[in-house]
Amino acid sequence: MLRRRVVVTGLGVVTPLGCETREVWEAVCAGRSGISTVQRFDCRDFKVRFGGEIRQFDPLHWLQMDSRELRRIDRFSQFAMVAAHQAIAQAAIDFTRGDPFRFGVLIGSGIGGLDEIEEQHSRLFDRGPERISAFMIPKLIINAASGNISVYWGLKGPNTAVCTACASGTNAIGDAFRLVQWGMADVMIAGGTEAALTPMGIAGFARMNALSTRNESPAEASRPFDQDRDGFVLSEGAGVLVLEELQFARSRGADILAEVLGYGMSADATHLTAPDVRGAGAAHAMHAAISDAGLNPDQIDYINAHGTSTPLGDVAESNAIRAVFGSHADGLAVSSTKSQLGHLLGASGGVESVFCVQALRHQTVPPTINLDHPDERCDLDYVPHEARSMRVSRAMKNSFGFGGHNASLVFGVCR
Repeated sequence: MLRRRVVVTGLGVVTPLGCETREVWEAVCAGRSGISTVQRFDCRDFKVRFGGEIRQFDPLHWLQMDSRELRRIDRFSQFAMVAAHQAIAQAAIDFTRGDPFRFGVLIGSGIGGLDEIEEQHSRLFDRGPERISAFMIPKLIINAASGNISVYWGLKGPNTAVCTACASGTNAIGDAFRLVQWGMADVMIAGGTEAALTPMGIAGFARMNALSTRNESPAEASRPFDQDRDGFVLSEGAGVLVLEELQFARSRGADILAEVLGYGMSADATHLTAPDVRGAGAAHAMHAAISDAGLNPDQIDYINAHGTSTPLGDVAESNAIRAVFGSHADGLAVSSTKSQLGHLLGASGGVESVFCVQALRHQTVPPTINLDHPDERCDLDYVPHEARSMRVSRAMKNSFGFGGHNASLVFGVCR
């Protein structure tokens, strides 16, 4: 089968540091933290009282719909639609021109409409079953993000969703890449979205002892690869890319931002939530992505790590990188932008793929902040504290999720 080349022509993000790609990129490179005490709900009695919260979010600033329509769409889908709007606007693509069955959507989410589940659960027990919203199910299902984007822009091609926990966004981009590569679509809107920063979301992850408890210093709580890390920081948002077949993009004069070169995935098959400390599954996904791209490991310049700031996860990923790259591991720049944004769960791969494309465009890699006392078991170059100007021809994105899901993407400068 002829493998078509796939390029990126649009980027969109919704994050705790802003909802515009350039603004967020500049903030991340400046080492700004988007983590603070939660304000959307009263969490005074919670073990964890902070996160990466998106405040003053008004989708109607971007989307042309009335407030009644908007109330029928959960927060996680709203994030995805706004990120998609930005990406489509940057791509300058007019979906009214061309075959709508060649334009598709693939958005991942780890949890979906948790906000809606909590609200309707309370309504059920406070007011009875007849007062449950008729829109509850269409709002909370994970494929609602893809479905709403498809409906809003009239995209009739492949329309699906991915749910692989924290690997969802990366898997969604990878699967969309395959659809374009194999000729099943010419354009795909792809990425991840999540809105699990809710009472149940925080309480659930806190009960697992997965979250940092630095309530007095939230901006310093996400500290990947640091010996004093004590868990991840729960965040929300979305990251979306426009992927196009190369000749299709060129024929319409699109500004090509980067090329998707390779995609790999695997499973740990060891434990539902704990990573394989050797990183064998993660290493296999990276190997597969590099091989799919037709590259050697020493041709990768930068890795945007999964780097969640968990005691086990950071060591496992570091071990996996060493296993894959050998001596070249010491020449790699590896950073975790979760140090600035926290962990957006299923959205993280989408947002962080945007950062990989930005690294290629600006020849700059963002830093890992809060890396004050590196864990001796994590001995790579994690670009501490400050962004670095350097040659970046190819960048890798890693994402790993509960269930043992591993996904890796390789992006490159389009030549």
